[in-house]
Amino acid sequence: MPLTIRTLPDENLRKQSTIVTKEDLQKPDLQVFIDALIDAMKTYDGIGIAAPQVGNNICIVVIDKDAFTRYTTKEGNIDPKTSVVLINPTWERTSRKTNWDTEGCLSVPDTYGKVKRYTHITLSALTRDGIPVTIETSGTLARVIQHEVDHLDGILFVDKAKHVFTNK
Repeated sequence: MPLTIRTLPDENLRKQSTIVTKEDLQKPDLQVFIDALIDAMKTYDGIGIAAPQVGNNICIVVIDKDAFTRYTTKEGNIDPKTSVVLINPTWERTSRKTNWDTEGCLSVPDTYGKVKRYTHITLSALTRDGIPVTIETSGTLARVIQHEVDHLDGILFVDKAKHVFTNK
């Protein structure tokens, strides 16, 4: 049975997530959770998912391989043939350029809005094996990373969106 997606007004969605240690990554139950998080993202047809969206406030994000169409890996081992697991992800803008685009979220069903995001970023994270990676990216992947990392800080896209609408 897949993990259950938490939706507004669930309080877990507004909490700050805790850092995952390399020791935590050695624990079989955490690796099982990561697999379940990947399954949940696929089951609910998401392009990305963050651990708080299933009630576990730890710094883990999963992004679907289809978002990884353009990126440059500086170091580490990212396999775009699979879902990409990011542990303790952080990002920095590498350009001042931003754009507005429509976003939605599994935790805010049937709701959409225009969100302003940086177009070029550098991501730093650990893989599920604890290997540090740095990725320079732009476009959709940059947007997805920013959206999912916001979840780790208790921020939802509707907090930043303009022209919010529902599609019911």
